[in-house]
Amino acid sequence: MPAVPGEEDIAMLLECVEHETGPSPAWTVLWLHGLGADGHDFAPIVPELVHRDWPALRFVFPHAPVRPVTINGGMRMRAWYDIAGMDFATRAEAAGVEESIMQVEALVAREGERGIPPSRLLLAGFSQGGAIALAAGLRRREPLAGIVALSTYLPGGAAAAAQRHPNAVAQPVFFAHGDSDPVIPVQYGQASAEILERVGFEVEWHRYPMAHQVCAQEISDLGRWLERRLVG
Repeated sequence: MPAVPGEEDIAMLLECVEHETGPSPAWTVLWLHGLGADGHDFAPIVPELVHRDWPALRFVFPHAPVRPVTINGGMRMRAWYDIAGMDFATRAEAAGVEESIMQVEALVAREGERGIPPSRLLLAGFSQGGAIALAAGLRRREPLAGIVALSTYLPGGAAAAAQRHPNAVAQPVFFAHGDSDPVIPVQYGQASAEILERVGFEVEWHRYPMAHQVCAQEISDLGRWLERRLVG
């Protein structure tokens, strides 16, 4: 098994696409893309998602590192971890997950340096990015404002959830999935949501008539969930 990278290996922050909805942002949304995409993938949804009366937000969309992905014939692409097979119990390569969690934490720390504490940072992700968002959320000693998990699953399942930090369950979770997702079948997303609920997380679960994608109703529902965090 490859060694887990040390802090010196992630000294360089990931490159990011950033978008601020107003001057002096009071909140940050850190959004992780899916396999083979990049930080530009979800930037176009910002105007659809943001409500006019929200405080100014900084959206940060990092680019995952480029690495070979076994399930895709070893092709090099942006990925948060390698995928060796379709068995969801072992699907997420552990060293890659650990590296990506460390990279996410480095970005969270940078937001703190820019005046946004964890209590005003939301961590979101789609597919692979959502898996990392959930895995990172389980470790949080200082809770984030919330976690958004779209068309994804929890790496390690119940065993990972059992190792959560006691403070992590203070983070509300928006979890959404498509009924006909051929990449991550909906039962894996729903099982992950139920696992999180069983260990104490507040989970808002949604499923939509779609494949491995996002839809307008999902964006609308997510907007309402975010508004409860941002506006109260």
